[in-house]
Order: sequence, then C-alpha cells, then structure tokens
Amino acid sequence: MRTLISTAFISLDGVVEAPGGEPGYRNSGWTFKDVEFLPEAFEIKGREQEEATAMMMGRTSYEAFSPVWPDMEDFADYNVMPKYVVSTTLAEENLVSNWGETVILRSLDEVAALKETEGGPIIIHGSATLNQSLSDAGLIDRYHLLVFPLLLGAGKRLFSTTDKDTQKLRLVEHEAYANGLQKNVFDVVR
Repeated sequence: MRTLISTAFISLDGVVEAPGGEPGYRNSGWTFKDVEFLPEAFEIKGREQEEATAMMMGRTSYEAFSPVWPDMEDFADYNVMPKYVVSTTLAEENLVSNWGETVILRSLDEVAALKETEGGPIIIHGSATLNQSLSDAGLIDRYHLLVFPLLLGAGKRLFSTTDKDTQKLRLVEHEAYANGLQKNVFDVVR
C-alpha cells in the first residue's frame, strides 16, 4: 500500500492559499514577504523530492504548477516522476507535454485504488480542496507542514470544516527555526 503525504506551507491559522506569489489573492506570496529565509527550514522540501515516487494535485494546482515547475531547477526531481491530477473537469488535451507522465483520476475511489498499488510515497502539493476531500475520506496517511508564524485571516484552508469524528495524529518529526517557522510531520493514526 502506498503512503499518501500532504505537504503544505501553512499559516498558524490554517491558510494555505497562494504561498508562492500566485496573482489574484489577498495575501499572495506570504511565505517570503514577512519571514526571513533560512535554508535549513526548507530541508524537508528537498527530501520530499528524493523520497516521493509520484506527485498528486487537484486541477487548480495542476494548472498553476504545470506551466512553471517543469523549467524550475528547484523542482527538477519532480519532472521524471508520474503525476496524478484528481479532477472531474480537466481534459486530456489540457495536459502539458513537458512534465512527464500524467494521469487524470476522476474520483476518490480511483485515488483509493491507486493507494493499493505497488510503489512508494505519493506527495500532494497545493490542492486545498483536494486535501480536504482526501482527509475527509480518510485517504491521507501523513502531513508535512511548514507552519509560518503568521495569521492571514482569510483564504483557503488545508483542513475542512466538515463535522466528522476526531482524527488522531502522531507527531513523528518536528523542529523550530530561528525565523519562527516550525516543521511538523504527523502520521495519521488509524
């Protein structure tokens, strides 16, 4: 069974929207505007590329990442790994041709079936809506969270507001950095 890992830059109040400067959002670029950059705080991002064997995202994140990430040296390891886009609306002809194998999954049942296949971890980038759906369905196995010492107020959040039973997490790795960032890695307890 494959491990599904959600990775996120997240504000202390749970906002994950537009961390990298995506246009059109109130707090766009919040990860680098108000927090000093310390390379050691982002070590986990390089490790994720080394350890993941596939990447998953929702349609909106795919449409934001696919024109940019294939040419970015920081994300070069992702170019060769398979990508899975969970979408009911994305058409095959809208997939980019320079980012390796990409498969469109049309349902959470298809995600669950993918988890049952052979292979290593699948990392989920961006994709707030997808993360909420996967979490509510009990499909996420681990969270890699870089928590920024910011309260953004408005914006898409990583976790849904669905009224559901408590989901216990086990902290398996953590570190605090001089710039106020905290790395928290949680396994979902089943």
